[in-house]
Amino acid sequence: MSSPDIRLANMHIDALFTNVLDIPAESLQKIRGIATLVKFPKGHLLFRAGKLERDLYFVVKGIARVYYHHHANEVTLCFGAEGEALISLKSYITDQPGYENIELLEPCELVHLRTADLQHLYATDIHLANWGRKLAEQELIKTEERLMSRQFKTATARYSELMTHHPHLLLRVQLGHIASYLGVNQVTLSRIRADIR
Repeated sequence: MSSPDIRLANMHIDALFTNVLDIPAESLQKIRGIATLVKFPKGHLLFRAGKLERDLYFVVKGIARVYYHHHANEVTLCFGAEGEALISLKSYITDQPGYENIELLEPCELVHLRTADLQHLYATDIHLANWGRKLAEQELIKTEERLMSRQFKTATARYSELMTHHPHLLLRVQLGHIASYLGVNQVTLSRIRADIR
């Protein structure tokens, strides 16, 4: 990478990491030292269910879908867009194979980190250990919110939430994936969309 590219990559990295938790410049420099900027094409499968994932990513540009297989169906759990982490919590926390597949829905630029490198930094820098704990807490809260939404809200209410809080998803994600996320078929999703308009 040329100097301007490196500076731009470092700006992305700094913004992504301090969005999780503000950390001192020295600690930020350490985490920047283990981070790389990577690019993958649309359709790339970043994580596979049943596999121990030894990496985590932050989305700089693009969008991804997190899903699992249930019988013959793919069930979309969530989407990850700019600024968000793509992580298998089970692999990250317990060092065991994860449940999810993560597919890139657009060409993506991602900040890549190896979990082993992070664990080494956590053991040697309390600020980065706190950063890692905060990252896990944020991801667990998102998981809990998705669970509560799926358990207690109707598909119409969940679609309205998408419109309010994540309208970009409705422009960038195909309707089949949105329907899967809501737990309905595309015919029902069309009806919901018509009722809300």
